[in-house]
Amino acid sequence: MALYYYEAFSKEGKKISGFIDAPSQNAIKEMLAKKGSFPVKISPAREQRVSWFKKLFQRRITEKDKILFTRQLSVLLKSGVPLLQALELLVDHLEGRLKEIVIILKDDIKEGVSFADALKNFPAVFPNIYVQLVRAGEASGNLEVILDRLVEYMERRAEIKKRVRSAMSYPIFQMIISVVVVAILMIYVVPQMVENLKGQDLPITTRILIGISNFFATYYLFILFGLIAILVAFNYWRSTSSGARIIDKTKLKLPLVRFFAKTGAVVQFSQTLGMLLESGVNLSESLDIVCAIIDNKILADALNEARDKIIKQGKIAQYLKQTEIFPRIAIYLIKTGEESGNLGQMLLTVSKNYEEELGDLADSLAGKIGPVMLIIMAVVVGFIVLSVAVPMIQMATVGF
Repeated sequence: MALYYYEAFSKEGKKISGFIDAPSQNAIKEMLAKKGSFPVKISPAREQRVSWFKKLFQRRITEKDKILFTRQLSVLLKSGVPLLQALELLVDHLEGRLKEIVIILKDDIKEGVSFADALKNFPAVFPNIYVQLVRAGEASGNLEVILDRLVEYMERRAEIKKRVRSAMSYPIFQMIISVVVVAILMIYVVPQMVENLKGQDLPITTRILIGISNFFATYYLFILFGLIAILVAFNYWRSTSSGARIIDKTKLKLPLVRFFAKTGAVVQFSQTLGMLLESGVNLSESLDIVCAIIDNKILADALNEARDKIIKQGKIAQYLKQTEIFPRIAIYLIKTGEESGNLGQMLLTVSKNYEEELGDLADSLAGKIGPVMLIIMAVVVGFIVLSVAVPMIQMATVGF
């Protein structure tokens, strides 16, 4: 069967559309006719272009969806189910865009296309590392083993992202609440309280507070739209090649951010290269894939330069050391694995060690940032309250 896109009119005269998995267009006509619908267009799904408006509201394929799909496919293959039949079984348990893609994958395999080449047509869903590992699995006849490694790889990547995100979410939430509270105080509360202080000889702190409050109350819309414009401009600049390089270079100069950037590159490089080598992908292709997924462009350039030297001379540890990215212990472990013939396994060990260190540091920072944000909030709110309360107390004392 193949996936087709159809447009039809229902019994009530309403226009309907969707996708149907069927053996032929005639079969779809019969299916629609039984429902009382009149088809006006039927075409293969791969020929149907989804409009940008539909893409906007189409459910995105998440990392969790890909992990579940890969795990289920691995289980079926381990049970002795052929690949084509396994994909057909999975279609009934999938929905949305992923279901459409799996049906197209199934149709491609029926036409004699390899699984890896079929996956290659969907780079936004299945990245190069996924395709190359599947290709290695097909070549070695151990596709189910490779799929298990892919599941482990994706789960570990998702776990560390989740860990860092959850560690930073509370401080970010505190910061947002602090900004909102201060904005409300400055725009609405302070001006009303200051009305009672007119004609008084005010302290310098109160005069500063009134000036800031008046500025925010008068220009808050300009400030809001200005901040939005700055964010939009910054995001555009960051998406350009020159902007991304400047930001990545700046990251490597900031003490704490530099550690996260370098350690993250070590984890990405070691984990990906180790898994690719263990799966039978050759060194040249493995290094190409690894250098392409490094987030920081400056570090990626350093690794690309090392890659060329490694391919020519085959000395990995020596040239990784020259990049000044990898710590001494990591270089020592990689060199040991290189000399013992267990390079892939040693790279995975390096990745695991520094992945744990990265996660522990993120947890530690979250624990320290929270109290710091509370102190800053207390200082700002305390300044506002005291700047208003002191002259009011003085006025009450004089009146008494």
